Amino acid sequence: MKLTDEAKRDILNFVLERVANVANKEYQKRVWIRGDGPEEDSFDDAVCDFFMECESILERNKDFSLDNLQYQVLKIFHDEFENFPMRHDWPGDFIDTPEWEKIIDLAKEVLEGFQYQKKQS
Repeated sequence: MKLTDEAKRDILNFVLERVANVANKEYQKRVWIRGDGPEEDSFDDAVCDFFMECESILERNKDFSLDNLQYQVLKIFHDEFENFPMRHDWPGDFIDTPEWEKIIDLAKEVLEGFQYQKKQS
C-alpha cells in the first residue's frame, strides 16, 4: 500500500511522540505511575504503539526519507527497547534502574537525530 507524504509524516510523528515519552522521566512518573492526566497513557500503550509503527518505518526507511543517522539511532533504540518489556512491566519497579536510564538516553538520541521537539498541549 502506498502511503501519502502526509500519512508518512503522521506515522513518523506518532512514533517520535512515543519516543519523546520514553525520553521523559517526569512524564513517566506523572502519567504512567501516578495516572495524573490530562493524558491517558501507560507503559504498555507506549510499547504497543511504538512497535506497531516503528517496524514499518525501519523496513521502509527510504520511503520515510530517513537519512543514515536517523535510521541508525532509531534502529539502535528499537533493538535495545524491544526486549525490555519482556523483563519489566511496571514502571514503578524499573524507572530508576541503570537499564532504564540507558533506554532513556537512547530515546533522547533518537529525538536529537530527528531534531524532534514534542508539541506542548
